[in-house]
Formats: sequence, structure tokens, C-alpha cells
Amino acid sequence: QVRLVESGGGSVQAGGSLRLSCAASGITVNSRTVGWYRLDVRKERNLVAEIRSDGDTFYIDAVKGRFTISRDNDKNTVYLQMNSLKPEDTSIYFCSTWRSGTGYWGQGTQVTVSL
Repeated sequence: QVRLVESGGGSVQAGGSLRLSCAASGITVNSRTVGWYRLDVRKERNLVAEIRSDGDTFYIDAVKGRFTISRDNDKNTVYLQMNSLKPEDTSIYFCSTWRSGTGYWGQGTQVTVSL
């Protein structure tokens, strides 16, 4: 059974930093793509960043240069380091992966950035 558990969210002022963690079980994070998503104003989940099995990473333009996705294979955990946070980064953040055609999501972690 695949399980993803996010943590690390919180409330920070603009310019601050947070590190989100996505602890995985039932899969190995270095064997597949794992992505971080966040809800938009329509409550739809949009990709923020992902790390692929070969280590390549992808970021949306809005977070390039501020966010870094990484993984710790020993801990089977994927991280999202978020620096220079802006109020528009406020959202619920989810990690996600796929296995055998099925998508798996964590429960989400709230990030709130205030002025």
C-alpha cells in the first residue's frame, strides 16, 4: 500500500522559508517521479515541482530560483525547500506519485505567507 505523508507547513512572513517533507511508504522515491502540487483559487491541484527517477527536476516559472525539490533515498522522503516566500505561495501543498496507473496523494500541508 502506497502512503504519502506531508509535513513542514506553517505560517511565515513574506521573505521567509519553509521546508516541506513527503515521507513515502509502499514505493521507493528514487524509482519514480514525485511531485509537489498546490491548490489554486479554483481548488484544483497544480504542479509546483517534481523530481524524476533519474534526478532531473522541473519547476514552474513562479517558483524557479526560490524553491528546490530534493530527495533522501535513505529516508525515502522528498523535500521542497521554499525560500523567499510570497503571499501568493499561500496554499495547501500535496505530494503525489503514480504506480501502476494509479495516482497517490498525501493529505496535504497548509502553507500561509503573510505580509
